[in-house]
Amino acid sequence: MRGAGYNTGMREFDELVSLMDRLRGEGGCPWDREQTPRDLRGYLLEEAYEVIEAIDEERPELLREELGDLLFQIVFLARIAAERGQFTVRDVARDVTEKMTRRHPHVFGDSDAATSTEVLRQWEEIKAREKESNGTPRPGSAIDGIPRSLPGLLRAERIGAKASRVGFDWARPEDVLQKIDEELGELRTAALSEPRERMEEEFGDLLFTLVNLARHLGVHAEGALQVASDRFANRFRRLESELRRQGRDPASESPEELERLWQQAKRA
Repeated sequence: MRGAGYNTGMREFDELVSLMDRLRGEGGCPWDREQTPRDLRGYLLEEAYEVIEAIDEERPELLREELGDLLFQIVFLARIAAERGQFTVRDVARDVTEKMTRRHPHVFGDSDAATSTEVLRQWEEIKAREKESNGTPRPGSAIDGIPRSLPGLLRAERIGAKASRVGFDWARPEDVLQKIDEELGELRTAALSEPRERMEEEFGDLLFTLVNLARHLGVHAEGALQVASDRFANRFRRLESELRRQGRDPASESPEELERLWQQAKRA
């Protein structure tokens, strides 16, 4: 039986849909009325990244706000589709509810899946059957369906994870570390004598292997790189601030002095 929380949530969602109807309707907002799905593409991407940032910062109040902004973009896109006679936001909600029910037969049906690995394998099999029933051939590869437009580290992580579901993976993190040593050696050789294209290839191989090490360690490579970039930026700003405090220009300092100040910033 659905409780008061459910009914309140539906009422508030209906209010959001009504707000969008007003913005896009006669007498609504000129800017909102002019937008197309292509216009909203950048905003949708920006809001998704802001949700990720709120998760990384572990700020529930900010996450709540950013989830609302992302939901607004979804309702916005669905409203435009409804105007074109394509689908409504309720179609979107119904379709995803039905899909998630089908893909969790171990929860809503009589299937068994005791581990996350079994759940993922079952998920891929159900997904392939769904595509076949819709007239779409089964994927030719276990790694099909990963958008090429994903950030590079995230795409590499997804490819490695999907390949691992069919058993193509290193057994232990130690095995990945050994592969990293191998790739690093090949990069060293390429950096000394090979053309730029060859260096780029070897560098990419090393990055891809590092991402898979992160996956084996339970670390998200994209998030780890963001944290490292933030740490570097904070230390570098501290270095610059110290030099400016002394009336000095970072560009005029020797590498040795910059390194000394860098180590000082690290200790701070």
